[in-house]
Amino acid sequence: MNFYAIQVKTRAENRFIKLFRAMHPEINLPIHFPQRRLDIRKGGQVKHSTSAIFPGYLFIEASCDEEVLSHQWDFRRTEGFYRFLRSNQEIVPLADSDLELVLHFINNAGQIAGRSRVYFNENSRIVVVEGPLMGLEGRIIKVDKRKGRAKINLDLYDDTFSIDLAFEVIGALEPVKGARY
Repeated sequence: MNFYAIQVKTRAENRFIKLFRAMHPEINLPIHFPQRRLDIRKGGQVKHSTSAIFPGYLFIEASCDEEVLSHQWDFRRTEGFYRFLRSNQEIVPLADSDLELVLHFINNAGQIAGRSRVYFNENSRIVVVEGPLMGLEGRIIKVDKRKGRAKINLDLYDDTFSIDLAFEVIGALEPVKGARY
């Protein structure tokens, strides 16, 4: 399977998908929109918030290049469309680290990345046991224990940006003898 990235209007990703599906019900290409769930505390109340992991980007899954290329004008004519990535003239599937990162969130976290389960070792380093942060420990740049969030750096098409992912601390586990954290 190949995955292609398109850039659409930020915060209108779901609207773009609905509009595209309504305009072209015959096109059955899966369109992925990875999201994350965070709890935001404001004024003593906790509100659940869902937002994009890759703001303004959608990922189209296709078995071959011709599937996407034959429908490129259908995507382009849909309101909110900006461009295919790399460019509209050079439509190429995701590869290498870009593909690996997108697949991590599509396959492991599903469409909405929830909370990861973590603990802190004897050196106060975060150790991820399960969840969307699993495998991304090297990308963590900041941990806020009070809010239960980890800020991570993501790279997509030579562009770097930071997002927060939620975690919950599980009880302190006994360190594994000989393990390096």
